Amino acid sequence: MTSPAEEPVEQGGEVPVVPNPVLRRAVGASMIGNATEWYDYGVYAYLVVELTHNFFPGKYGQLATLLVYAVSFVLRPLGGVVWGPIGDRIGRNKVMAMTIILMALGTFFVGVIPSYDSIGIWAPVLLIFLRVVQGFSTGGEYGGAATFMAEYAPDEKRGFWGSFLEFGTLAGFSGGIVITLILRAVLSDDAMTSWGWRIPFLIGLPLGLVGLYLRTRMEDTPVFRRLQEKQEVELEATGALKDLFRLYWRPIIHLFGLVIALNIADYTLLTYMPTYMHATLGISQTNADIVVLIGQLIMMGLIWIAGATSDRVGRKPLWWFSLIGLFIVATPCFWLMSKGFGWAIVGFTVMGLIFLPQLGTISATFPAMFPAHVRYAGMAISYNVATAAFGGTAAFVNDALVGATGNHLMPAFYMMAAMVIGMIALVGVPETAGLSIHGRRVPGVADEDQPGIHNLST
Repeated sequence: MTSPAEEPVEQGGEVPVVPNPVLRRAVGASMIGNATEWYDYGVYAYLVVELTHNFFPGKYGQLATLLVYAVSFVLRPLGGVVWGPIGDRIGRNKVMAMTIILMALGTFFVGVIPSYDSIGIWAPVLLIFLRVVQGFSTGGEYGGAATFMAEYAPDEKRGFWGSFLEFGTLAGFSGGIVITLILRAVLSDDAMTSWGWRIPFLIGLPLGLVGLYLRTRMEDTPVFRRLQEKQEVELEATGALKDLFRLYWRPIIHLFGLVIALNIADYTLLTYMPTYMHATLGISQTNADIVVLIGQLIMMGLIWIAGATSDRVGRKPLWWFSLIGLFIVATPCFWLMSKGFGWAIVGFTVMGLIFLPQLGTISATFPAMFPAHVRYAGMAISYNVATAAFGGTAAFVNDALVGATGNHLMPAFYMMAAMVIGMIALVGVPETAGLSIHGRRVPGVADEDQPGIHNLST
């Protein structure tokens, strides 16, 4: 294969138009798969009390349960390293089909593990093993879904269509809360703790099978098929890794900083918040779930506006608004949540709406930071390393900070620090709204600054 340094690389040109029915099916396949992934992460977070009782009884059981939640992210970078280059070699769709079934099976088997009282130490060992398997599969799932969505969407509406991937994220979280609330309403506390907590995990398998069916019916993305036609696909999976770390280290660093900001806010708001409101603020578990559900449903209804707006004004202005906005409102909103159930809804929803410009533009912003031949690998590896270090640990770190200091505003301070890191990273990110993401050029970067490419033709 000719390296990018040796051959001019085409960007743009005649790009096939994807018919709307095909585009909608592609969006649906990505969205449902993403919903399945985050459904699992959601139900684990919303069932911390029950999981602690069944797997980690003892004084520090809740911290242990949250730590296992973080452990599931340890294998995400390895998953990105393995799945990402394979996706750049054999196609996005094939890898996404494999990862979703692994994720669904892992979720299902969590629901059948015997408790600590039944098999002792093997119960938490099996739980950790399954979370590691899920982390490995998720390492390829999210980067693939975002890449798949971005490469199917027309350039001028990539933000709008891409926002539905995160609609799936919120739908997965919300579905987990709804099922948990229903079970808590119809079951006694003893029944919920004994066996009712297993039901949400068992549901993960049929959800995954639906996502698998939709994905296997889709062709791969027009961008990847075009690379195949032009014989610009890497001949070996390791080729993408060599190019990625040698030529594209700058977008890796920029993406890493943005993902730190994104995921500390994301996991604090969408997974840690029910535990925080119940254990720290003294809000009942049911009311805490309701606060998060109301906020998430409002976010779901409005997320497409963030994506569509980014198509008109650009991705970076929306990110600046969100990063600065969360830095300003985090402390007052967390303070407001401590004043009672109604104020908790207001505080959570305000932060959620200000967070939307980040969440709603992920699949339009992040994949476009890399050229097509290393896009899956670049997105999967960069995103998952940052997520493992800062996203999956957010609940554990927040809980530990609150416990160590006794200050219930510590999660706000942690979020503010993350927003500063995001602002620093955003400075060097090129604007890619409306630009083609076909070919082996980095979108939004001038010819003379393209990594490893010289004498490009216009």
